[in-house]
Amino acid sequence: MAGLKNVLPFISLVFILYAGAVTAQLRQNYYANTCPNVESIVKTAVTKKFKQTFVTVPAVIRLFFHDCFVSGCDASTIIASAGGNTAEKDHPDNLSLAGDGFDTVIKAKQAVDAVSKCKNKVSCADILALATRDVIVLSGGPSYAVELGRLDGLSSTAASVEGNLPKPTFTLNQLNAMFASRGLSQADMIALSACHTVGFSHCNKFMNRIYNFSPNSSVDPTLNKQYATQLQAMCPRNVDPQIAVDMDPTTPRKFDNVYFKNLIDGKGLFTSDQVLFTDARSKGTVNTWATNSQAFNTALIQALTKLGRVGVKTGTNGNIRFDCGRFN
Repeated sequence: MAGLKNVLPFISLVFILYAGAVTAQLRQNYYANTCPNVESIVKTAVTKKFKQTFVTVPAVIRLFFHDCFVSGCDASTIIASAGGNTAEKDHPDNLSLAGDGFDTVIKAKQAVDAVSKCKNKVSCADILALATRDVIVLSGGPSYAVELGRLDGLSSTAASVEGNLPKPTFTLNQLNAMFASRGLSQADMIALSACHTVGFSHCNKFMNRIYNFSPNSSVDPTLNKQYATQLQAMCPRNVDPQIAVDMDPTTPRKFDNVYFKNLIDGKGLFTSDQVLFTDARSKGTVNTWATNSQAFNTALIQALTKLGRVGVKTGTNGNIRFDCGRFN
């Protein structure tokens, strides 16, 4: 045991130094010399896609989140299954990722590579990070500087997804544990959950809350009664599995802090949303951000920046893909 006590501080120091090295690689204006106009090129491509369909917004944000939470922010979720390998995107938890998210990154990558100076110089992972900022701004959310310098991952397996994404039924303890394992605090988790303000969900993800919640109550008692009735009308028992509803019933096309006001009104669509208000440990944050949009925006920017640092690939652990959907 004495030997282990001596080793543990060393292991911690190594981890801190490694994490510091990864963060040091990420910086604003990373492509200043290799592709100085990358941000405007990506923004133009994302804006064009946004004008075609609003789904671009939640699709890109969710793709970024799913990518970073599984094996780090390395665009491995964009890889297509091939040659007997079932990739991340074909795991059941990722099958509901909207195609518009993948399409946005692929089109932005094509636009970047169409500039001779930039060709094969910018990673798909960085393009996804930039596109996430751009869709948030396009839908009314805050702008922020994006750290760049991620490499694209060299591996993508469906098996790696298992147990690495939060579920709609999660409690606060489960949410906090999953986010903490990626260096994210409870405040970060609450801020990132608010991205549901522009999200949508298929009915099967919350049917248990409106039909057979418990032996004592068919409807989850933490759910606003009128809202529950509306959800039952939109999602009848025999609903088509393709039907989806807005996660924010108030301002579904605007990235704002109304998500928190909805929680106060009992209009959190998932158990994992509503628990942020029903649990005393997170209720205060919900109340604060429901009335102070600036405080929320500041916390959101910090959370998104920290999310973008998760599992970043450096050196020989990654490369810059020629095609975001397949390995070089």
